[in-house]
Amino acid sequence: MKKNTSLLCLIGAGLLASASVFAKTYRYPYQNPNLSPHERAVDLCHRLTVDDKAKLMRRHPHIIERLGVPSFQWWSEALHGYARNGTATVYPITMAMASTFDSTLVERIFSTVSDEGRVKNNQARRLGTQGWMYHGLSVWTPNINIFRDPRWGRGQETYGEDPYLTAVMGKSVVRGLQGPADARYQKLLACAKHFAVHSGPEWNRHSFNAENIKLRDLYETYLYAFRALVKETKVAQVMCAYNRFEGKPCCGSDRLLQHILRDEWGYQGVVVTDCGAINDFWDEKAHRYSKSKDEAIVQAATAGTDVECGESFENLAKAVRDGNIKEEVLDKSVVRLLEARFRVGDFDTPDEVPWMRIPDDSLCTPYHKALALEAARKGIVLLRNEKNILPLSEQTTEGLCIMGPNAADSTMMWGNYNGTPEHTITISEGIRSICPSARLIPWEKDVQKQLDAARDAKTVIFCGGISPKLEGEEMDVDEPGFKKGDRTMIEMPQAQRDVMAALHKAGKRVILANCSGSAIGLVPEQQSTDAILQVWYGGEAGGQAVAEVIFGRVNPSGKLPVTFYKNVDQLPDYENYDMEGHTYRFFRGEPLYPFGYGLSYSKFVYGKPRFANGTLSLPLSNKSERDGTETVLVYIKKVGDAEGPVRTLRAFKRVDVPAGTTQTVSIPLPDSAFEWWDPKSNAMRIMPGQFVVEVGGKQLKITR
Repeated sequence: MKKNTSLLCLIGAGLLASASVFAKTYRYPYQNPNLSPHERAVDLCHRLTVDDKAKLMRRHPHIIERLGVPSFQWWSEALHGYARNGTATVYPITMAMASTFDSTLVERIFSTVSDEGRVKNNQARRLGTQGWMYHGLSVWTPNINIFRDPRWGRGQETYGEDPYLTAVMGKSVVRGLQGPADARYQKLLACAKHFAVHSGPEWNRHSFNAENIKLRDLYETYLYAFRALVKETKVAQVMCAYNRFEGKPCCGSDRLLQHILRDEWGYQGVVVTDCGAINDFWDEKAHRYSKSKDEAIVQAATAGTDVECGESFENLAKAVRDGNIKEEVLDKSVVRLLEARFRVGDFDTPDEVPWMRIPDDSLCTPYHKALALEAARKGIVLLRNEKNILPLSEQTTEGLCIMGPNAADSTMMWGNYNGTPEHTITISEGIRSICPSARLIPWEKDVQKQLDAARDAKTVIFCGGISPKLEGEEMDVDEPGFKKGDRTMIEMPQAQRDVMAALHKAGKRVILANCSGSAIGLVPEQQSTDAILQVWYGGEAGGQAVAEVIFGRVNPSGKLPVTFYKNVDQLPDYENYDMEGHTYRFFRGEPLYPFGYGLSYSKFVYGKPRFANGTLSLPLSNKSERDGTETVLVYIKKVGDAEGPVRTLRAFKRVDVPAGTTQTVSIPLPDSAFEWWDPKSNAMRIMPGQFVVEVGGKQLKITR
């Protein structure tokens, strides 16, 4: 609260300071901060040459000294902290944030991320390096693609497999990054990516064609979150994807970029490419859609691509002079991108832009570190707890050892697209801070050596799973079960499985802390472990959070934002984008752990739900002696819709329930919760009819 107050004071001070600019005179209208960003952009655009306009449409636009146009960097990263620019707070990966089901926490996190981004940019402005990569005010996050298949290596960057959850979390990210909607200047320019129908494979993303997508799947699943961010938060940027959609590269798709994005949704912001995406239009190893680079840039710019991350747009001015594209096409893009730059105060001074006055000591503050720890705590999901082995007693920790490849690995905790924290608490460090006698055993794949090292142990905390070195974006990984950053199998590496099985056979109690950015097939681990914690890549404070959950200082409350399948045999073809069989919404088998699953040290009992006046209410009891937090998930299904999802999330709420008490939980279910696919109009709209509402395993019917 103190942090938010200080920022509001900065905004207020900026408004007072801006009053003084009325007395100033300006050579050109675009220099006047009292005009709207659009007015300023139009005026400046008219003063630019064709060469100027073409250069401004590239990731690193040039300086125009005669008009006072500064250098501006479009490519910076802020996936779970301001990234790739030295020291910054490193929060848990977004999959862990999704597991919290706490959208308020996510907005608070990204408000601090935008603080740190502004600090970095302010420092860069003083040094004259604001045009450098990763020093800018344009951040290419959030990734709101649907994590439809656990084999996708970049799924760790998303908010899971559910469109509604992704939309809610994505909106919180944008609000945190861009700042208060009524502020005179935005803090940063957020970017919804990758538009559209993109969630693997990584190995062929430069040539893959997402074709024959059912119209219903397109709007109900793949575009759902994008529409929400465009219409409800006015996200500043949308990034077009590498792949083709219905035969055309996404960055040249008039259907995606014009008909849907701008015409249907009324989007006024900037469209940016993924890096090198225009080259893929004509490259022989990619789409081979365009005959040449010159043809590709005309197709992309005409479709509505405003900024290219790459080198192809260097030929845009020539294309205008050769008569292949009209200058008016460039004008539309240049006005949009300049308007975005004016909105973040790129042409103005600290007297006018309060965000330029955020002090340097706003980086890695105690408040930010506390948020990183809070997110790590809330994102841990307790999957298995046989005979209530957890929490371990701090008084009876004799014979405790820690082993596994992820026990002392700090960089694993950072995930991908990350910054560098001041300090990382590894899992072993976190456990030994509570239990100093716990012994760390160096990891070896040799089963007998691991058994010998743990001979005297009674309880083993096995820190296993995979790492960002194995799963991620288009990686060169040559390991069994992995391909170009994706996975071909979803089980843990065999050596880890063998060691855990041997430990269990030797009579040890085995607690698995599983680190991954995606779902793992843990079927054998149901026999070889006593407890399983899904801890993701927990950020700079992740190890402390794991230890606090294991020893009961924190009651786990995370829920899975993805389905944990038993094995790949339960999955459809990876390259099949038809939603049938994908995710909990269309999967009709029995998963290992379903979407929304997560145990607690408390016991929660749901009462009968009721619906009246647009509000769902139900009693929720904590039948234990321990305070706990439960996330109430509300699903709906339209009666008679055989082709629709089995069920789909439409509301959720985290509820603190003290031990031995019952809370009445009230959750709004407005008309928008009953937006459904209408086959008659081929559109999503609020539908009449009967709906089944499910909460906590209990159902009721609602007629609208």
